[in-house]
Amino acid sequence: MPNTKRRRLFVRGAAATIAVALGATALAACGSSDEDSAESGPVSLTYWTWTPGMDKVVDLWNKGQGKKDQITVTVKKQASGDTLVTKILTAHKAGKAPDLVQAEYQALPTLVSNDALADIAKNVGDAKSKFADGVWQQTTLGTDAVYAVPQDIGPMMFYYRADLFKQYGLTVPTTWEQFAATARALKEKAPDTDLTTFSANDSGLFAGLAQQAGAKWWTTSGDKWNVGINDAATKKVADFWGGLVKEGAIDNQPMYTPAWNKALNTGKQIAWVSAVWAPGTLTTAAPDTKGKWAMAPLPQWSNSENVTGSWGGSSTAVTTDSKHKEAAAEFAAWLNTDGDALNALAKESGIYPASTSAQLSGAFTTPPDYFSNQADFYTTAAKIAKTTAPSAWGPNVNVAYTTFKDAFGAAAKDKSDFSAALDKMQADTVADLEKQGFEVSE
Repeated sequence: MPNTKRRRLFVRGAAATIAVALGATALAACGSSDEDSAESGPVSLTYWTWTPGMDKVVDLWNKGQGKKDQITVTVKKQASGDTLVTKILTAHKAGKAPDLVQAEYQALPTLVSNDALADIAKNVGDAKSKFADGVWQQTTLGTDAVYAVPQDIGPMMFYYRADLFKQYGLTVPTTWEQFAATARALKEKAPDTDLTTFSANDSGLFAGLAQQAGAKWWTTSGDKWNVGINDAATKKVADFWGGLVKEGAIDNQPMYTPAWNKALNTGKQIAWVSAVWAPGTLTTAAPDTKGKWAMAPLPQWSNSENVTGSWGGSSTAVTTDSKHKEAAAEFAAWLNTDGDALNALAKESGIYPASTSAQLSGAFTTPPDYFSNQADFYTTAAKIAKTTAPSAWGPNVNVAYTTFKDAFGAAAKDKSDFSAALDKMQADTVADLEKQGFEVSE
């Protein structure tokens, strides 16, 4: 099969189908008789993942379905984020990538554009039926191909100190306008207390908020990428948060610091826009406030809307270097759709499953211990998860995220114009795409 300079994907949006060029240097992946013959005997697979406790989950496979099918999986623990993506691409260039990799959703276009992930559409059975459409779309990039099986998701929601909201006479905001009014009202009643903070040390939070507002950071027209990081939807989000920071209605300090932990633990900060995994963070950040928090849907931009963004989540993918793609795809589907596997993932790894059926079963029939006061925590979370807006990732998310941390970090600290920081993200992302050889629309 001849080499090709372009891998053409077709990304289907809500109302239209558009062609996407995903890379200038990808090679066409071809099947071989070696792979076909390899599936007839014992198969050994290697899986790169950062998920804690994954070895215990994989043991279930090796002792059960894997033993029956003569497919053994070995877990190789890795770092997460850009570090893993770089390691995968480096291994792939040498033709030595593992059979399976864990990949965050926003990393999939980068891996696909480098021809590192195999299309496993014919090998995952009816897996699509186990996931919400918006989640499944992230692993197909809107095409007929399937580049991974969804594992976990991070639908965003609003967390608040129920006791302090009552003490200060505050109402849980259902719109962002109400959110801003709540922040100002709290400042009037307790000047030393903040509703929340704008943090620039985790790009995923801002990306999720933009996603909720309808942003499409990477789209395509023909063979060209369109970069819309400073589009109207994202500008609305940036101006909203920048305005609150500038007027002092909310804090401007980063998350995950000792100071942030203390603010949450002492009631100096009484709310947090986060995702479904927040209970685990609050358990260690604010241990003295266990049982005092509650969760509600994310505020909306209008009363008629019901949508949330996504912050985090990952998938299980099969690499083009694997000699046993069919077996690897079988394992990936089992890992993320089998009831016992998903229960084990919840127990051992603390993940929130992408599988819709698993969101209301097993470990998710009772609330997190930290939220024992909110019996409907997971039923509410499952409803929110169904409203997740479609994503629009591109092949250089890492560049956009790095610029966000630098530009928005400085803007938050100085209480300066967030729009200028957004324009910097746009310019850096476009420049990097062009440097890599991608065609970018003006």
